[in-house]
Order: sequence, then structure tokens, then C-alpha cells
Amino acid sequence: MTADIHPVLLCGGSGTRLWPLSRKSYPKQFARVTGSESLFQASAKRLSGDGFAAPMVVSGADFRFIVTEQLAAAELSPADILLEPAARNTAPAVCVAALTLEARAPGALMLVAPSDHVIPGTERFRASVQAAVPAAQAGKLVTFGIRPDRPETGYGWLELDQPPANETVPVAQALRGFVEKPDSASAERMLASGHFLWNAGIFLFTTSAILAAFRTHAPALLDGAAAALAAAERDLGFTRLAPEAWAGLEDISIDYAVMEKAENLYVLPYRGRWSDLGGWEAVWREEGPDAQGIVTTGPATAIECHDSLLRAESADQQLVGIGLENIIAVAMPDAVLVAHKDRAQDVKLAVQRLKAENVAQAETLPRDYRPWGWYESLVIGPRFQVKRIVVHPGAALSLQSHHHRAEHWIVVEGTARVTIDDAVRLVSENQSVFIPLGAVHRLENPGKLPLTLIEVQTGAYLGEDDIIRFDDVYARGQETK
Repeated sequence: MTADIHPVLLCGGSGTRLWPLSRKSYPKQFARVTGSESLFQASAKRLSGDGFAAPMVVSGADFRFIVTEQLAAAELSPADILLEPAARNTAPAVCVAALTLEARAPGALMLVAPSDHVIPGTERFRASVQAAVPAAQAGKLVTFGIRPDRPETGYGWLELDQPPANETVPVAQALRGFVEKPDSASAERMLASGHFLWNAGIFLFTTSAILAAFRTHAPALLDGAAAALAAAERDLGFTRLAPEAWAGLEDISIDYAVMEKAENLYVLPYRGRWSDLGGWEAVWREEGPDAQGIVTTGPATAIECHDSLLRAESADQQLVGIGLENIIAVAMPDAVLVAHKDRAQDVKLAVQRLKAENVAQAETLPRDYRPWGWYESLVIGPRFQVKRIVVHPGAALSLQSHHHRAEHWIVVEGTARVTIDDAVRLVSENQSVFIPLGAVHRLENPGKLPLTLIEVQTGAYLGEDDIIRFDDVYARGQETK
């Protein structure tokens, strides 16, 4: 390969169709939906190694520490992490990424990819990306299309001038246009014609080619993205895009803003396995049903069931299905989904209903991830709350105090360094410490293993907004802990 390809990973989506596993506070790209690593980690690894530069990540500010933690666990270092003040769809994200890369490496090859797809054949996919390089270097906007094997109505489609050839190494060819998610009859017709591919939402182009396309077809968006980048602030290795300029950008996809209007479109037909995991039926298919069509994950048992998915996320629960057919059942500690497989795409309707009724489970998980680790509520009652807190090695919570609650900390694993006003002490396993109401305090993990403790809060008000932060190594505002 003559030049490095610069991956741009988009990971700002909410993934509501995989509720209750995926929620706004911790969307599907960061979850272990299939396999032992998150979809984001798998995507980053797939676009690394020979021929690939360090990745750029575009994400929401709420996910910034999840991104860095998961990249570190995958032993990858990002070139940039751009933080969107608010979700604005893919066009603004791609535009600001292209501007950032153009400033660092003018005319560089840029591979834009969602971070929540499953593509098992890593080497095959990399070979397909390399096969698209000549067209991209010639100024084409190259998208990747998936050979369809069913009349799928949940995907957008790509129309070709002629059926893709059957070469061992695929060749980029002219793209006639984009087709919206079709009805069943249209999907059947397109599948039979052989002139259509599924739209994978993956693109390869040079920064100069895509910026020229924005300049021609979406000049206002280009100007707004440039303003948001020019006024951006650097913060702990992140680039925070300017909120005011970003708020003025149109909420629009890259397909609508540019691709459907451009004339220099090419497509690379990809013949390997691919899934965007756009719903629980896709997860059922990807996990490989047995002879009865059953997929079980976690402590789940299927008795005389057919064509169903049973998934339990907690080791402390048992999910049992008897006589089920075409059913999706997903059990979380705080929420359970039961749906007919034909209605898997409608899970987002449940999220909308719960959100309208101000149900916390619509958007938040019981476990809250923070830059220093995570915590989860175990018991909540009048004037008390019990939490489990896990702090990463070397990490520290902010120096803080509370107006309305006192706290008891019991260390169950590891050793804590605890600051209470002017006193600093080490607290080991099976030891405890009391934090009086109003005391200025900090919790740190000075060890090389995770620190686990049980926190018992007592007081008249236990809301997460009862915090005064005096010092924080992560430069946060008045966030929890």
C-alpha cells in the first residue's frame, strides 16, 4: 500500500433497538453484544496494523473516558478524539473529522466506519479496503456494499449500473444511487435483480475529495464545522468542539448531505459476513442459532422452544423459556424485554414510551461508568442507599463534599487511600471508614489491582447532584463522584 489509511470511528449513536442492553448512558458500541470484547474495540482492532494509521474517534462528551479506557484495553492509541457537544448525525461528524485530518495530513486517505458493526473476516475486509484505494486516490467517493442474501427491509440499499463481478479480489465500480429502506416487495425485487447491495455506511476517500464534496453540496455545514473546530478546546487529550457553532449545524446523515448528490460515487462490493446489529433479530442471526433456531446467552434455559433468543445479563438471575416460538427475551437486572421476533425493529417504540413516562430504565443502566471506574446501586430506601464502587488501579475520585449525606465505606477488595479533611489514611480489606456530612474527602486506589468497596449513604437527600467538587484530575464539572 502506498499510503496509510486513516480510520475514523463514529461512536456517538444510542442504539435504542438493542434496549435494554444498549441505552443512552452506555450504547451498544461499548457493550459486549457478541464475543468477549465490545463492538467498538473489535472495530478499532479491525482497522489497525499494517497500512493503517492511528484511529480518529468522533464521539459524545459523555463517552470520552469509555473510549479511552476501551482503546487502552485493546492496546491502541488514538490520533485524535473529537467530542461532539450534541449528536448531529454523521455528516457533521465526517466533515469535522476530514477538516482535522486535512490539517495534519493534507490529501490523506480517510476510512469512515461505524463502530457498532460486526465483520468477522478481518483479513478479508482489510483486503477489500486496500482494493478500494486506487479509486479513492483517483478522487472517487467509495462506499462499501454488502452482497445481500435476503430481502432485508431494515437496511438501505445501493443500486449498481451492472451486477458486481465475481473476482476473488473485488473491484470498485460505478454506483448509480442510494435506495431508502424498502418495503418487502421492493426488497424481493432488488434481491432478484442482482443489481443491488446493502448499504454498509462505510466510506473511503481522500480528505480533499470529501471536503470538495461538502463545499459543493453542503457549504453551510462545512463552514459551521470549520467554525466549531477553529474554536475547539483541548482538554486532557480530547478536542472539545465549540458548542455554539456545533449547535447551528444541520442534523443530517452523510448520505443525505453529500453522497446522494455527488457524481463521483463508486462502490466496493464486499462478499464477507457483515451485520450492523440493528436489532435483536440481527443478534439472534449473528450468534448462530442451533438446530431448533435457539440462541441462549448467560444463565438462560430454553425448553421445547423454537426460533427464539433468550439472553440473561446477570449471573444472579435465571431466564427460562418454555414452549416459546419466534420470541426475543432479554433480561437485565433492572429491565426485561419480551417481544415477537417479527417486531424486533419496534423496540425503539418501547424506549420512546418509557422516556415519555420518565422511566429511568429508558436511558440509563444501573451501572454508571466513570473515568475512574464504575458504581452501581444495590439497595435504595428512605434516607439510605447502598452502592458497590470499583476504582481502577491508580485512579482517584474527585476531592468533594456533600450537603445532605454522610457515607460509610467498607473495603472488600484492594486497598484505598482515603482523605477526610486534613487526614489521609490507608484502608485495607475488611476495614471501614466514616465520612461525616460536609467533610471534604477523596477516594484513591494506590494499588495495582481494582479496588472494590461498599458505600452506605445516609441522609435526608441522596440525589447525585448533591456534590461540591474542589479538585478533579479529570477536569470535570459537577458530575457524579
